[in-house]
Amino acid sequence: MTPSQPIENANNADLRGSWLALQRAALRARQIAAQTGTAVVVMRNGVLEHVYPQVGHTDSPPKDAAPVNGKPT
Repeated sequence: MTPSQPIENANNADLRGSWLALQRAALRARQIAAQTGTAVVVMRNGVLEHVYPQVGHTDSPPKDAAPVNGKPT
C-alpha cells in the first residue's frame, strides 16, 4: 500500500479498521468533553482550536461504525 491508496485497501486488518476506530474515539472524546464541560482540541486549516461540545449536540457515530465495548453505537 502506498500513501495515495485508500486505507481500506491495506493488507493489514488492523490498519483497515483503524479509521473507524479513530472516529469512534473522537466521538467518545466529544461525549466526555460535553459531560465534563472541557474542551476538545482540534486542528482546522493548520490552526489549533478549543471546541466545547454541548450535551446532546455531539457528532453522531459513522453509519458503519463497529460497536464499542460490544455495545451498539
